[in-house]
Amino acid sequence: MKETYRIPIRLLKEAGFQAYYVGGCVRDRLMNRPFSDVDITTNALPDEIQRVFAAYHTLDIGIKHGTITVMIDSEPIEITTYRFDSGYTDHRHPTKVRFGVSLQEDLKRRDFTVNAIAWDGENPPVDPFGGRIDMENKIIRAVGNAKERFEEDALRILRALRFAAALDFTIEAETAAAMRERKHLLSYVSAERVFTEIKKLLVGKGAGRVIAMYTDILGTVIPELLPMQGFDQKNPHHIYDVLTHTLHALDAAEPDLTLRLAVLFHDCGKPETFTLDEKGIGHFYGHARHSMALAEARLDALKADNLTKKRVVRLIEHHDSPAEETLSQVVRRMRKMERDYPLLVALRRADNRGQAPIYYRDDLHDRCMALYHEAQNANAEAIGSKLSLNGRDLMANGAKEGKNIGFLLSALSEDVLEKRVKNEKDALLRFAKERYSDCFYEKNV
Repeated sequence: MKETYRIPIRLLKEAGFQAYYVGGCVRDRLMNRPFSDVDITTNALPDEIQRVFAAYHTLDIGIKHGTITVMIDSEPIEITTYRFDSGYTDHRHPTKVRFGVSLQEDLKRRDFTVNAIAWDGENPPVDPFGGRIDMENKIIRAVGNAKERFEEDALRILRALRFAAALDFTIEAETAAAMRERKHLLSYVSAERVFTEIKKLLVGKGAGRVIAMYTDILGTVIPELLPMQGFDQKNPHHIYDVLTHTLHALDAAEPDLTLRLAVLFHDCGKPETFTLDEKGIGHFYGHARHSMALAEARLDALKADNLTKKRVVRLIEHHDSPAEETLSQVVRRMRKMERDYPLLVALRRADNRGQAPIYYRDDLHDRCMALYHEAQNANAEAIGSKLSLNGRDLMANGAKEGKNIGFLLSALSEDVLEKRVKNEKDALLRFAKERYSDCFYEKNV
């Protein structure tokens, strides 16, 4: 525990108050996991917390719930008065907050036993609900009555799934049953909060297992998963249904969020594009484009940022395209993918790993990456990534304005790449006027 995090506990104790680290930072420390956020709970009231930290910059935006944020060494540390919450009329936020309760009452309001442990940095942790035992047994268990915990805050349903994936834990049976019984309450959770939990779940070590076990719950916020479940592909390349294939691919992918989002949605259009040929073999013509549309709509609904959405949809668009076999093919694909060509190869590799093992083609994907590195190291002028002329040069030599200039530059880049012309200004101008004469005014042809 670094000194920045020790300061608030020490100052509160010196002022005569109780003070404990609580929540995820305690859980992660006990599990020897890295953590960055520190939350502190204390019996000091909000105005008393402000007096203790009068020498520091404080924020009181959470004061009605007893939280004061203290800036220490440019890090925000939330310090919250022991409290008891009630009146969750919207299944998300308490309408009544009572201060002046004990530490145990404060811990009792928390979501899961592994998050209901307090530690003052010196003495043994305070663990009234068996969180350390559940941690040792790798179990996510609700504090107290599971149904009540999820009635209070429906977001806890997704948090349970996220913790199970991130920590690679299992969810205790009574807790899981209550989650299923209360899954309809997820409609009360904002799209932004849903997406935050989904993102953390997807990059977890146990993501595939958790999604497979709780598709019915996740299907309330990502309904595209439901038609995929159990959908027989009837194709020799595939030994799994669409969802199982997807989850095998997910587990085979590196825990990069953009990549895993693309993997999750890359085949979601298959159920609606399924056809059988005369031999009884299943095909999914156009499934990439349909998956793109479904993914974009779902990411819109989840309020994903535009850059993430653009990258994920583009990866899905290209995932089913033939693997590149030459340097020029790789460069051409790189121009379409911008910086995401390595993620495209990773998506194809993961997709391949979700198929029948006899069809694994790691050599093909390795070859693509070798060509990618070759392209990165190649002279930009030699492969046409940087031309010896620009749009002004073309217009000065009679090229028509507007979109025509972009077309010419793109076409000439391709011509240089395919070694149809040298990347020299005069040679490019002569070649352009001959090959793309319609793009120039007649008097200059």
